[in-house]
Formats: sequence, C-alpha cells, structure tokens
Amino acid sequence: MEFRTLGRSGAVVSAQALGTMTFGAEADEETSGEILTAFTEGGGTFVDTADVYSAGVSEEIIGRWLGTHPTEAAQIVLATKGRFPMGDGPNDVGLSRRHLRAALEASLTRLQVEHIDLYQMHAWDALTPIEETLRFLDDAVTAGKISYYGFSNYLGWQLTKAVRVASASGFTAPVTLQPQYNLLVRDIEHEVVPASLDAGIGLLPWSPLAGGWLSGKYERDVPPTGATRLGENPERGMEAWEARNASERTWRVLDAVAAIAEAHSVSASQVSLAWLGAQPAVTSVILGARTVKQLNDNMAAVDLELSADELGRLTDASAPEMDDYPYGTAGVKQRNRPVDGGR
Repeated sequence: MEFRTLGRSGAVVSAQALGTMTFGAEADEETSGEILTAFTEGGGTFVDTADVYSAGVSEEIIGRWLGTHPTEAAQIVLATKGRFPMGDGPNDVGLSRRHLRAALEASLTRLQVEHIDLYQMHAWDALTPIEETLRFLDDAVTAGKISYYGFSNYLGWQLTKAVRVASASGFTAPVTLQPQYNLLVRDIEHEVVPASLDAGIGLLPWSPLAGGWLSGKYERDVPPTGATRLGENPERGMEAWEARNASERTWRVLDAVAAIAEAHSVSASQVSLAWLGAQPAVTSVILGARTVKQLNDNMAAVDLELSADELGRLTDASAPEMDDYPYGTAGVKQRNRPVDGGR
C-alpha cells in the first residue's frame, strides 16, 4: 500500500480509502466486517463513512468492528461526515453550530470512539454563515473531538471562501475535499482542482468507477441486468444507463481503459483507479465495495504503474466536452503566458 499525507496536514493515510456507504444497505454486517478486515489486511488505514449512510447503521457497524479489532483500530484514520437530515425537525439538518454539535456527538456515540480524525461537511449550506460553521469546527479541534476537518461536494468558490475565511479568522485550516471524480466525470478540473492545489487541499474522490461503468461490466446498447447497481435500477441517479450509453464519449473512454487493461492483464477497474490516483491533488481514492472480491480487485490498483503514454491516452479519451471559452482550448490557453512576452 502507498501512503500519502492528508492534504497539508501531518497525518498519513493509505492512498486508497474504504468507503462504507454500502454498509447496512448493500452489505450486511457480516459482509461489512469481512470487507473491513480485508481492507486492513491489505494495508489500508483510511476508513470513510457518514452519519446519513444507512441512517447511522454504517457508523454503528464500523464502531462494533473497531471495538473487536483494537490492534487494527489503532492504525485507522477514521473519517465521517455531517450535514444531511437525521431527523424531521428544522434544526436536524445543515451546518449550523446547533446541528453540528448534535451530529458530531451522535457520530462519536455510534462509532464508539471519543475522537474522529477527519470530520467533513457533507455539502454546502447556503443558510448558515460560513463563519459559524468554521468556528464550530475550530472549537471541535480545540476540544479534542476531531483532529482535522474537510468538505464534500463543495464548488471551487465555496472551497476558496472557506479557506480564506478560516485564515482571516485565525481558525484551524481545512485539509481535504471529497468530490465526485473519475474518468467519466472530470468537470472539477476546471475550478475545484485548481482551488484545491492553491490551498493545499487533498482530494478524496468518491465514485472513482462512475457507479460501476469504469469496471467494464457493461456493454454498448445492452441494458444491464442482474445483481449490479444498474441491473437493479437502470435509472439510478447520475450513473443512469440510458444517458451514458447514448454518449459516444462513454464508449471512447471505456475502449481506452479496456485496451490498457488487456495490455497489463489487469481489470478495467484497476486501470481506472490507477489513472485517478495519479491526478494532481489526489490524496486517497475512496473505494466502495459490496464484496471482498470487489475490494481486493480494486486494491490491486496500487500495484499498477501506468506509463506517461498510457495516462495521456486515458486523459485524452476522457477529455470533458466543453465550449471553447472559458473552459475549452482558448480559455485554457489564456490561463498562462510565455515569460518572454508575445501572444
């Protein structure tokens, strides 16, 4: 396993994190425990969850596993999130001091720990002043409830605002951002990645296989069936079958992934994960798995070293389709200039 620092902090985490959204939903407690054990046996040290995953059940499963695996627990860097509703009241949601205090205490109880290594704001809250949220997080660090904090699903300007307000106020600085990022979803490279690099923020990409698309399990114009996410629900959210199947870019990317996977005699998932792990600002790629078999295949991506040519082929095949300005060729060209002047 490769290890990296958690953003601009001194904490060290595995370059792959275990995402646990499946715990209590697509994976029962026994399977979830087997996944946690396999992850730590493979050298993984970074476990990510959220209070809203299976309405708290994911945290509870992790808490019970940590209690019965003290040796492994001592090495785990534990991350969770708060922001989404865990009740029906008007204060049971958001990033207000009131809600975050209750959310953090509830997560500590479910996880059966006194301290969380990384506490993340699960999404932006337009109703709560950023100063209120950041002050709460700074206080939580001072109180020893959390070591670090970060964000999830923030836009570039939201991340930059949070970083600047924290700095101006003398608050503890954020260290991470958890965005959707993969070969099929690269829009964050326009604003979020540059903002993260500027602030020294480490990226923790979720959905690294685009909901299973980048695993190579789907065929063109063949609707999925069986025990897969899209087989069970072809209209599932952002990875819905019809729209992605109709996109020529989807199959251009998958063809490039398949060709490189064949050349290395590895899975398409490993190629897709290796590309993502090599991108600027990426600290740790979040792996989600229903089974130990899936997890083991994904974890093998750390041993796959793609050449500069292979990385370039994947980057070119997956280039986002944007208008020419400000994110197209002309806009990108204007983001820099020659030292010796001229056009």
